Amino acid sequence: MRELHPDKQLGGEGKTVEIDETYIGGLEKNKHRSKRKHIDTGGAGKEAVFALVERGGRVQSHHVPAVNAKTLRPILRGQLHKATTVMTDEGGAAKKVGSEFKRHQSVNHRIGEYVRGDTHTNTIEGYFSIMKRGINGVYHHVSQKHLKRYLAEFDFRYNERSALGVGDEVRADRLIRGIVGKRLMYKDSSPA
Repeated sequence: MRELHPDKQLGGEGKTVEIDETYIGGLEKNKHRSKRKHIDTGGAGKEAVFALVERGGRVQSHHVPAVNAKTLRPILRGQLHKATTVMTDEGGAAKKVGSEFKRHQSVNHRIGEYVRGDTHTNTIEGYFSIMKRGINGVYHHVSQKHLKRYLAEFDFRYNERSALGVGDEVRADRLIRGIVGKRLMYKDSSPA
């Protein structure tokens, strides 16, 4: 379900893209003692996911090793048109990198601010909600190794939805075309 044209940029003149990060993984207290990571690390042993959502449009999500300007800047420069209006929350790295675009606005969740006029991150928060509900309700667990594949599935579902004029027949056709030439064998996916 990987994007057929991953180089297609989001945003552009007059368009708004929301950027944010979330963390995927179980609670440390629920893991066996031998599997717990140090609580003082970012995300407390969870995997970082960074996403860009164009309002009324598509999404692109990425499994990133860390949420910092060094990691996020190349993603934004490669996948976001320079003339885009960028919306973020108060997060330091996304806010810093978001300010490099034509227009940047942010909301401060820490003080209870979620919407100020057309400034909000509700679209991306909604996407994360759908993704987390799908992971928790259907898959229950995703490994670090295959997280990018799960993200590709949720991106595909969001990008091929009815609200964008994609019907069931077209969605199924795109899904089938996406598997041409790809084969994931169990022996190729297992750790060496």
